[in-house]
Amino acid sequence: MTSILMISDTHLPGRGRDLPPEVWQAAHDAEVVIHAGDWTEESLVDRLERRSRRLIAVWGNNDGPRLRARMPEIAYETIGGVRFAVTHETGASTGRERRCDERFPAADVLVFGHSHIPWDTTTPGGLRLLNPGSPTDRRRQPFCTYLTAEASDGALSNVVLHNV
Repeated sequence: MTSILMISDTHLPGRGRDLPPEVWQAAHDAEVVIHAGDWTEESLVDRLERRSRRLIAVWGNNDGPRLRARMPEIAYETIGGVRFAVTHETGASTGRERRCDERFPAADVLVFGHSHIPWDTTTPGGLRLLNPGSPTDRRRQPFCTYLTAEASDGALSNVVLHNV
């Protein structure tokens, strides 16, 4: 069983001075940390790399050239037999399932960000779409959020949305 932390849209230091302590603890506890872009601060990448066992990261629309040089726009990784794709933007919520099925046919799970709105659906093609929201900028949501899950034997389980 591989434990996973999923975060996105941290926007440091603009939306917060740092990640909340419980998110740092979740990063420490997880075997894999996934960040779906909009870091805005390069030092957060350095700190998360040092404090994570394994970091899978992409850049977002608010990330400048230095961050874009360090990570891809889309990452593909297999964790516990589950094929993950990670990207920042997927476009409007209308038609998202169809677009993602077409764009990520080899993935079992797509982790994305951008909207700061938690999302958990499964497309007609069987692709699980997960947006962890933001642990630092809730926008119009009642809480800041992040996701944890476990992957094992090709299945994703125990997907939990955490309120900060």
